[in-house]
Amino acid sequence: MQRRLIDYLAITLKGIAMGAADVVPGVSGGTIAFISGIYEELLESIDKINLGILKVWKKEGFKRAWHSINGNFLLALFSGIAISILSLAKLIKWLLHHKPILLWSFFFGLVLASILYIAKQIKGWSPKVIIAIIITSVLSYYITLAEPFASPDSPFYLLFCGFIAIIAMILPGVSGAFILLILGAYQTAIDTINNLRDGVLNGNMELFKDAFLKFILLAVGAVVGLKVFSKALNWMFKHQKNLTLGILTGFMIGSLNKIWPWKEVLKTRINSEGEIVTLLDRSILPTSYVGDNQLVMAIVLIVIGFGAILLIETLGKGKDKA
Repeated sequence: MQRRLIDYLAITLKGIAMGAADVVPGVSGGTIAFISGIYEELLESIDKINLGILKVWKKEGFKRAWHSINGNFLLALFSGIAISILSLAKLIKWLLHHKPILLWSFFFGLVLASILYIAKQIKGWSPKVIIAIIITSVLSYYITLAEPFASPDSPFYLLFCGFIAIIAMILPGVSGAFILLILGAYQTAIDTINNLRDGVLNGNMELFKDAFLKFILLAVGAVVGLKVFSKALNWMFKHQKNLTLGILTGFMIGSLNKIWPWKEVLKTRINSEGEIVTLLDRSILPTSYVGDNQLVMAIVLIVIGFGAILLIETLGKGKDKA
């Protein structure tokens, strides 16, 4: 596929959107990739990365090997993801602490529209697909009710968290950040990103060293998970596409409970920075929320989030016709 510089810039912007989604529990970067039309290309490109590339490099040179794995596409996309995560981690952390209703409202609208978009891609509504949607909706809903585990305290646990989280991040409708939250590693991941950046900017090598070690452990787990799971998912899309889309739709429906803007806190804990954070909560009606429920602004942001997906879908259709 011949692409111009402007095309790779657009891919980087999509990567930035994916990175932004991956930072927030309840929203999947895979959903953004799916909606923006690069999802299957991403899976196929990742699937091409194997030891055989080294043979191609040795026999035909680096340029040929790079081209065979769609290297320019992957570089542009993951550069955008990295830029987004590094720059937005601190902002997202602040919003989660100070403006949670407004932040969750926007992403609730985004995920709601994403459900409709992915469901529309199902071409054959067989009983098998319908049953898959029902089962995965219920399963996903009960996952959102689960109490997060203790924070990770071992290298092996960080590797495991990276492996599981990246699976969710490339799976439309399943949030990698939410999986980290369930595993008790979300705060660790956000702090690692912030400390990694702050260590470099402030010249604090002790802070950087600790953050870099945790980052490497998460990254190694993520790379392994990405390679292992992308092959299986790529096969599912090629051979059981309607069933796969049904499963993804169900997971997204069930996950709406987790990102419902109005919550009642049931349990709290003290994080590594000495702050009181939520451990377990439940969804409630806006009228039952203690304090300012910000209902009007929340509804506006739900509509904006919903409209953003419709806009992306419209732009995608326009590109397909072009």
